[in-house]
Amino acid sequence: VQLQASGGGLVQAGGSLRLSCEASGRTFSSYEMGWFRQAPGKEREFVASITRYGATTDYANSVKGRFTISRDNPKSTMYLQMNSLKPEDTAIYYCAARSRGYGRRPSAYGYWGQGTLVTVSS
Repeated sequence: VQLQASGGGLVQAGGSLRLSCEASGRTFSSYEMGWFRQAPGKEREFVASITRYGATTDYANSVKGRFTISRDNPKSTMYLQMNSLKPEDTAIYYCAARSRGYGRRPSAYGYWGQGTLVTVSS
């Protein structure tokens, strides 16, 4: 599967952005999907994940209550709605997919998009 993330940009603290991740290749519903982010000088970290048909979602504590992950399988697209953004949310955001496995580690995902930059100004 090939993944293409988009929707990043510059936003003021307290603002909102919606990221999209469009998939092509194998049937989108075959994959569990996740969002990760990597700030300058830091390791890539888990943000959120969603199961194949959207029944279950998981969030990092740092974004819980502010971010919402969703997916539209007929459109082969996953979304991350980000509200109440903070400067510490500034990072490159990556979408990822896996057909097997579990856990929040980046190594648990086998497919990655190219990333989209989110910058939150104070």
